[in-house]
Amino acid sequence: MKKKSLFVLFFIVSITLFAQKVTLSGTVKDSLQNPMPYANVIAKPKDVSKNLQFAITDNEGFYKLVVAQKDTLTISISYLGYKPIEYQFIALKNSKKDFILKQSSESLDEIVIEMPVTVKGDTTTYKTDKFVDGTERKLKNILKKLPGVEVGKNGSVTVQGKKVTKMLVDGKKFFGGNSKLAVENIPADAVGNVDVIDNYNEVAFLKGLTDSDEMAMNINLKEDKKRFVFGDVEAGKGNKNFYKTSANLFYYAPKINVNFIGNLNNIGEKTFTFRDYLSFSGGINSVFSGNFNFRGGDFAQFMQSNDVVKSEQKFGALNITKTANSKLDVSGFAIFSSSNIGNFKEDFNEYNTFTEQRTNSTNADNLLGIGNLNIEFTPNSKEKWYARSQVKRTNNTQFNSLNSIVNNVENNIQTNRNLTATYINQNIEWHKRQNDKHTFSSVVNYVFDKSKKDAFWETQNPILQGLIPTDNSQNLIRILQEKNTQEQNIDGVFKHFWEINNSNHIYSTFGNKLLIEDFFTDDSQQLDNGNSNNFKTNGFGNAVNFKLNDLFAGVHYKFRTGIFTFKQGAFLHNYNWQVNQQTQTNKNKWVVLPDFLAKIEFNKSKKITINYNLKTSFSDASRFANQFYLQSYNSVFKGNENLENNLYHAARIYYSRFSLYRGLMLFVNLNYNKQIQGVRNTVAFDANNTDPAQRINQFLTAKLFQNPSEDLRGNIHLEKSIKNIKYKFDVGFNNSSYIQEIDSNLQTNKNKSYNYEAGFETIFDNFPTIEIGVSRDIGRFVSPSNTSKFITTQPFATIDYDFLEGFIFNFDYRKSIYENKDLGQKNTYEIANTTLSYKNENSAWSYKISAQNLLNAQFKQSNRFSDYVVSDSKTFILPRIIMFSIGYNL
Repeated sequence: MKKKSLFVLFFIVSITLFAQKVTLSGTVKDSLQNPMPYANVIAKPKDVSKNLQFAITDNEGFYKLVVAQKDTLTISISYLGYKPIEYQFIALKNSKKDFILKQSSESLDEIVIEMPVTVKGDTTTYKTDKFVDGTERKLKNILKKLPGVEVGKNGSVTVQGKKVTKMLVDGKKFFGGNSKLAVENIPADAVGNVDVIDNYNEVAFLKGLTDSDEMAMNINLKEDKKRFVFGDVEAGKGNKNFYKTSANLFYYAPKINVNFIGNLNNIGEKTFTFRDYLSFSGGINSVFSGNFNFRGGDFAQFMQSNDVVKSEQKFGALNITKTANSKLDVSGFAIFSSSNIGNFKEDFNEYNTFTEQRTNSTNADNLLGIGNLNIEFTPNSKEKWYARSQVKRTNNTQFNSLNSIVNNVENNIQTNRNLTATYINQNIEWHKRQNDKHTFSSVVNYVFDKSKKDAFWETQNPILQGLIPTDNSQNLIRILQEKNTQEQNIDGVFKHFWEINNSNHIYSTFGNKLLIEDFFTDDSQQLDNGNSNNFKTNGFGNAVNFKLNDLFAGVHYKFRTGIFTFKQGAFLHNYNWQVNQQTQTNKNKWVVLPDFLAKIEFNKSKKITINYNLKTSFSDASRFANQFYLQSYNSVFKGNENLENNLYHAARIYYSRFSLYRGLMLFVNLNYNKQIQGVRNTVAFDANNTDPAQRINQFLTAKLFQNPSEDLRGNIHLEKSIKNIKYKFDVGFNNSSYIQEIDSNLQTNKNKSYNYEAGFETIFDNFPTIEIGVSRDIGRFVSPSNTSKFITTQPFATIDYDFLEGFIFNFDYRKSIYENKDLGQKNTYEIANTTLSYKNENSAWSYKISAQNLLNAQFKQSNRFSDYVVSDSKTFILPRIIMFSIGYNL
């Protein structure tokens, strides 16, 4: 207790000491009293051993500088094209001072202004040497020091609250524009200036025509890195044979760039995650957004688990960009990911009339390869061609051992699964600026997606009795399933942009999308004598050919007036689909899909966006299959050939507010979705089976319902800086209801949940960055038969501290308190990780000692629910890992 009191006292005293600050604030305007946004305000201490302080005016011309008390400073105010001003200030008390800048009569070449940040149109440039102190190791360490820039723990980057969607290096995409690989791997000593480009479009003359609202960040390399090999390698050894090695190597020259990233480890560190996979899933220009929505195959199904009891990861990525001549650029990347992981879970499942205790042990080998080639041809400034090719290949095997106990009756099932999948995407784009009034864009896109899945279930006890025709006289019940899918998309879209004037545009779209999908299943039992008991004679076995043709045309009118931008229009679709199996189904439907967009841009840092869409989608071929097939050890599915399209309303209101002067960042997001008609699974349980273990058996089918679901979701994110403390607050809610047919009874289920997170972070110059907070998730699932309430409370703390010369200390801690109010359960676990690293500024060598799962937690606890089951889960994790690493910078 005494030690805790001393620590608290030390913390309070430290805060007090570092809080002796003085604030200088005011406005910067021109001679006509117009506010000057993004003017640079620099405080240079008379004591040269102290750091410069920076401020940037907001859209209303306000600035705020926080400096050490009693310092004597020279305040410099500068703006491109205006005469700079200097002002002497002694920081004795909080003061206000307004400045007036006058336009310069000198040419820009004659003015030398040392501005840390400059703004030209939609491009903001940071001179990074004004913000760094040499302790930075990677690009993310630099970005965190730039005003208005935030780097998330998952590698995402936001600037003034807006997410960076494309990452460039010297104007070229870095691994397809992936921000995580850039911020985690580009060495800090190679980074020069950083450009942030708002409303980015890789086709310059399309800017202002699209509504993608993308943001790009361009990393300019230092001049001595323009033709240079640089990077770093690291190797680490831990307890219990744990290890990690990584390499980040870069070669840059004026016309060719080569990047290699590699990683080997068995500590559960995933260089390539599900989120990364999505960003590498290919694509087309944002001008065609909304016209394409591909499912992308089965590549991500084994990539989502981060909590494992065994993990061996291998990752390699190579990126090459070549400028052939002034008109032709060729780029490509190749990615290889291999993992061998083990999972162990304990579940407690509540069904409508019974409960199940389940343990689940899984071992999986996953291989993934991605190859991408991009050719960019620019014959002149008003025309652009792209040819993109992407190939993905995966091969996954999985062994699962499951133990299920229903009403004290036990069943053991062993499952082997194999998946091989191939995905090929080829598209050709053309963009042409015909004149000031007319611009054209078109794309032809082809996708081939094929997967082959095999599943083998083995158990000593009968399974799915009454649902599958097994011979139960066998010593072992062995069930084999083969499931194959093949999908081809052939699509073409043509767009015409008519700019009547700067404020009025008319956009026309014409296109056709053709989907051809084949779905095949075969289920059988392997007998003890080697023969096969095929289930085809009992209504199993599918061979479905599904064709969907979508011919569409759309017209949209966009106009601007003052701070308002409106865009409204509609698409007319003709859907024609065929389902060929034992019987043939042909249907045709016309659908009108209106949409509306409104933007209110008070200034660059305060906006409201409102949009509405009537949307539609179709199920895949597996849901049209009218024969049975196995879904799992306890469920059988049969599709419905008479299904039609889903149709739903989608509306969104988004508000954003950002102010450097006020230290404020605010985002409010509200989403409403309502299905007019939608396809949902119905389920029937084998509740009357005399064998309790068989009551878990489920027969599922698909059915089209009217008004099947409705949900309202929202969240608020608020950050406010007061002196040297940043306060953070998040709150979100989800209120949804949907109908579900269980055992032929129609019921309404409701999910009412909300979450919040509150905390603060210190942002002193010479003090550890400390973040302390608490988050809470409260979930409430209500069905006619029961109500389940879950509460997870997580206090957390992180520390980042650069001290002495070259030492960096990192620590993060999170305690999870899990409660199931329905069952009266309460469990607690704690996760902590820490790292201490050292690198001398004049040495290429670096050293690091780290501890993962420092408190040696055994498992994490969570909950989930679906249409007919509520689950409590314990997921076991890797033990404590202590590792020593040595790195070398090239």
